[in-house]
Amino acid sequence: MADDTSKTALDRKLISLNEDYEVQYWTQALGVTTEQLQEAVGAVGHSAEKVREYLKK
Repeated sequence: MADDTSKTALDRKLISLNEDYEVQYWTQALGVTTEQLQEAVGAVGHSAEKVREYLKK
């Protein structure tokens, strides 16, 4: 499914590793590297809330 950039509220709740601009946004927003973001998403899924919790550990 294509990413609909007009649905920003949903985009803030989910992290897509398939879109370069989203990876760039989330790495900056969370203060992590691309590798750390990929690891976190792999461990807990695409939920931004769960990724934040995982990265706090």
